[in-house]
Amino acid sequence: MDENKISIITVTYNSASTLHSTLDSIKSQSVFDSIEYIIVDGNSNDGTQAIIKANENIVSNWISEADSGIYDAMNKGLKLATGDWVGYLHADDVFADNYTVESIIKAIKNNSCNVIYGNLNYVKSDDLSKTVRHWRSNPFKPSLLKKGWMPPHPTLYVKRELFEKLNGFNTSYSIAADYDFTLRLFSEADTRPYFLDKLIVKMRMGGASNKSISNIIQKSKEDYRALKANEIGGLYSLFIKNASKLTQFLKSN
Repeated sequence: MDENKISIITVTYNSASTLHSTLDSIKSQSVFDSIEYIIVDGNSNDGTQAIIKANENIVSNWISEADSGIYDAMNKGLKLATGDWVGYLHADDVFADNYTVESIIKAIKNNSCNVIYGNLNYVKSDDLSKTVRHWRSNPFKPSLLKKGWMPPHPTLYVKRELFEKLNGFNTSYSIAADYDFTLRLFSEADTRPYFLDKLIVKMRMGGASNKSISNIIQKSKEDYRALKANEIGGLYSLFIKNASKLTQFLKSN
């Protein structure tokens, strides 16, 4: 395994309207040669596959087939990954700048860690320069988990062997498997996290977890289930988790 090789996985399904910007963000990275770029498509029918084929020169591996949801697709990507580190850049997202992956690699070299995470901006779907919500994380302490803490999942980069030890994402969650994974990851005795205090990802508003009232309710139910299943907390933790998002909107102004 190459310590400097990072597998970055993009999951797509009918993502033709946004995938170009994600691809541009990948190929513009200053250390593009250190990236293994994988796309897992859910058998799109809107032109997404044609876009992928037109950019096969920057894609290390890709598949297109029906799946059981985003977390099933993310697990498929993990199985295809061969890099020593793994992260996800979703089809609605872009890196903050052309030096983001270079910064991650430098952090890997300079710190004894097997998990790295940073900061994220939610941006307008039609203008990536307009920040709606700023999610600044902070150095990890175990007590934070009971307060509903999690790092921005799209900024999370994990040693592949640790990802595999935790068996990836629990697909019984339809919206909150990333939160469940975070709870398991940061409760794991072998986890050595490092907070890279840098903007890593710009994420378009309108994701699955907050695109409707019913999804917000479902997300809260699954978050609560994950907290209880991992013996972290309960309603108090869920309340603090949701309340902390309000300050992120204030910080974006």
